Amino acid sequence: MPTPSPLHKLRWSGLTHRGRVRPNNEDSFLALTFDGHELRILGKTGEATQHHTDFVFAVSDGMGGAKSGEFASRVAVDRITALMPKCFRMSAMGLASGFSDVLQELFTDIHQVMLRHGRSYEECAGMGATLSLCWFTPEWMYFGHLGDSRIYYLPKEGGLTQLTHDHSHVGWLRRQGKINEREARSHPLRNVLNHALGAGHQFIDTQVGAVGYQTGDRFLICSDGLTDGLWDRALQELIREPTPALAVMDPARRLVEAALEASGRDNITAVVIETASAEA
Repeated sequence: MPTPSPLHKLRWSGLTHRGRVRPNNEDSFLALTFDGHELRILGKTGEATQHHTDFVFAVSDGMGGAKSGEFASRVAVDRITALMPKCFRMSAMGLASGFSDVLQELFTDIHQVMLRHGRSYEECAGMGATLSLCWFTPEWMYFGHLGDSRIYYLPKEGGLTQLTHDHSHVGWLRRQGKINEREARSHPLRNVLNHALGAGHQFIDTQVGAVGYQTGDRFLICSDGLTDGLWDRALQELIREPTPALAVMDPARRLVEAALEASGRDNITAVVIETASAEA
């Protein structure tokens, strides 16, 4: 883990697409900034300094019959806003030990909301969602994750690393080295989740972690529709070394359009965050 150094600007881009097959889009993404008093939803692309504010970016992939998948992912990203001012106060006080507890509480809250909807409304029975969330303070990125959406880390120097675990049997097989990336992508059970928000699960086991980041580091949050079409190597190349024709697009659009061309069987969502100095 690199030695954290103060950073004052984030650049981001986000895009979601329903793909070529699905009739609706069950993915949602969120970008927001907040302090101890107010919260502001951000646009799909932009840049902003980190003076006295934290930032959160998240991707959720909903599941369920009819329109309940869309509703589930929207519930996931909308509920994030409830605890953010509290989170900032902890950040300002330097209570790093509490970040894990806050993220666990946030994911548990969303999980319980989905279970209540599932019990109360027939059309919401069995609805659930994945959620991958990145929370940027001036020196650290804290993350929470459940499901098979992903968070990738691309340091300024070094290769691409998947920070999150796919909460599936196939993901476990990959982490144990029993299958490789190619085998995981074609495995018949690759879309069967062991853990998700809602979806009838009684308990959840949220993955939480932290990365100390430096100027020039990048992060990618994406739904499984993106990685269905693109290998890890392609993700890295499209973000770091796009062709001149692709470089005119923002990173999220480059990724989504490439995945759409390669597959498009599922909804596709990508959010890319780059750290920069205030003078950049």
